[in-house]
Amino acid sequence: MRVVAADEAARYVRSGDTLLIGGSGGGHAVPEALIAAIERRFLAAGEPRALTSLHPVGLGDRGDRGVSRFAHPGMLKRIVCGTLVDSPRIEELARADRVEAYTLPQGALSQLTREMAAGRPGLLTRTGLHTFVDPRHGGGRQSARAREDLVELVAIDGQEWLRYKPFHVDVALLRGTTADEDGNVTMEHEAIFGEMLSMAQAARRAGALVIVQVKRLAVRGALPAKQVKIPGMLVDLVVVDPDQTQTYYTAHSPAYAGELRVPLAAIEPLPFDARKVIARRAALELYPRAVCNLGSGISTGIARVAAEEGVLEQVVLTNEQGLIGGAPAGEREAGASRNYWAMIDQPYQFDFYDGGGLDLAFLSFAQVDRHCNVNVSRFGGRIVGPGGFINISQNARTVVFSGTFTAGGVQLGFADARLRIEREGRERKFVPDVEQVTYSGRYAIERGQRVLYVTERAVFRATADGLELVEIAPGIDLERDVIGQMGFRPRVAQDARTMDARLFDPAPMGLERDVRARAPVERARRLATEQPA
Repeated sequence: MRVVAADEAARYVRSGDTLLIGGSGGGHAVPEALIAAIERRFLAAGEPRALTSLHPVGLGDRGDRGVSRFAHPGMLKRIVCGTLVDSPRIEELARADRVEAYTLPQGALSQLTREMAAGRPGLLTRTGLHTFVDPRHGGGRQSARAREDLVELVAIDGQEWLRYKPFHVDVALLRGTTADEDGNVTMEHEAIFGEMLSMAQAARRAGALVIVQVKRLAVRGALPAKQVKIPGMLVDLVVVDPDQTQTYYTAHSPAYAGELRVPLAAIEPLPFDARKVIARRAALELYPRAVCNLGSGISTGIARVAAEEGVLEQVVLTNEQGLIGGAPAGEREAGASRNYWAMIDQPYQFDFYDGGGLDLAFLSFAQVDRHCNVNVSRFGGRIVGPGGFINISQNARTVVFSGTFTAGGVQLGFADARLRIEREGRERKFVPDVEQVTYSGRYAIERGQRVLYVTERAVFRATADGLELVEIAPGIDLERDVIGQMGFRPRVAQDARTMDARLFDPAPMGLERDVRARAPVERARRLATEQPA
């Protein structure tokens, strides 16, 4: 192992290389100094060119950092990732068909790094069946020039599976907090672990170069062995960036690092608006000891609702990056968490999700159609990608999709615990057919999954006969404000009711009483009532 400057490390990247990059979303464990050094070299010397960027999670600040640094003409040939939302300059290239763009499920890519480390022939999973990732429906392609088949359909014992093919890797760009003189790396200040170990092992097996960015150096033998996340035997080069920040927006949060637990009062409540109403209605689905995932977008507000209402300790909130318990962060720093109980590697979190470990999944939607399909990956001219959405939504026992009823300038008013539409949105989100299927309603119904669609003015459920309205907000006219703003006519349940008036009052709801009143999950009740044999 050698310690080198970032610019020297960048010289080891050759034109045509495939880069396996660690990190997540808004700067969580992202090796930004290394990415920036590669960009500087390209701008100065025109190399390296025709790179492939491979990373399970989107990387960037939704501006110019992260893999947006690779969006120079000729620098990037292909990108394979979970989402492009964090790197808008790459999204622009994909829309213009100037790069081979694939967005595959975050969990599949995360687990695939572990399969690659073991030399296995890819990842076999049912995650992605009947979505745009299924090769019968596009194979995850997001640009016309993306022609190679990265996913194939296979049959085993009469059942359909998807095989996500392994990649050849030339360079791995990883990040930790401290490296010692032997290259052992710890991650004590990082907000996530990601799949740093699996990536290093996969690169080592491929004969690739492993470069790790850290904040500081330690002498040989100084690091507690049990804290070493990347063993030095896997590391070729170390780059020290003393200015390394925990995320793009936070220099260092002891809570994100797991160094302390913060008072719940330090978790700022959501402002009272439509997003809070939606998060509150979704939170009414919580019950004691339920294991939950909070996706990105509007659903991350559920953690702040739970903190405000004092129910965080009654449920288990998780996120796909590997945080268990506590209050997952939202918005730009989604992926981090506070007061968490455990942090595990991302591939293991997705193993748990894929195995049906989630009782409740709270996810956002961009479009819903008459067949109960959901689209979050490509809509309105935008290429977003699925992130962890497909893994989470396909395998949870109950899925709650959340979003505003319309988009584009909608303005709402609240008075006397009633909702008023002051200006309707320009864009319909309930459409006859979604632009891209990120979640298959038919497949969910076949597997007996319970599915709700929560908005500020109505709640729907999935049925074999299509979308069915089950709740409507007080003060809302069914025909004018709901059905009249949809691209199709839903069924209306015979037992349809008015949404809980507490949702529309700024005062706390008393959610703790609701959660305590609900029965705990079946496995918890069994443990509580049965004696061991």
